[in-house]
Amino acid sequence: MAARALLRAARVALTGPARGYAKKPAMKVKGKSVPQEGLKPPEVCTDPAMLSAYAMGVNYFKDGPEVALKPDSEYPDWLFKIHLGPPKKLEELDPDSIQYWRRLRKYNTWQRNKLKKCRKL
Repeated sequence: MAARALLRAARVALTGPARGYAKKPAMKVKGKSVPQEGLKPPEVCTDPAMLSAYAMGVNYFKDGPEVALKPDSEYPDWLFKIHLGPPKKLEELDPDSIQYWRRLRKYNTWQRNKLKKCRKL
């Protein structure tokens, strides 16, 4: 009996406290505390004349004019052939294209991951 009580006391002493969470670090303030200004969202241009003549928001310099749009003849042809809609389904793609095989590999990976997730140990 005494040995059992001694083992129980030793086990409690070795495991330590029940809660082992770390203390939250105290925030140190250097200098005077001044309220910080929040970030302002970018201004949105709603002027139709500006939107049709300039690429708004493309200029990454702080100062300077917006980038003017050029006529369509000055841009390459491939730019207007880019598919901007939702991605094509596997049935819509040509089986001889690389896009078909990439999409098939992606679908197979998704299916394999679903099966792995449901597998019991």
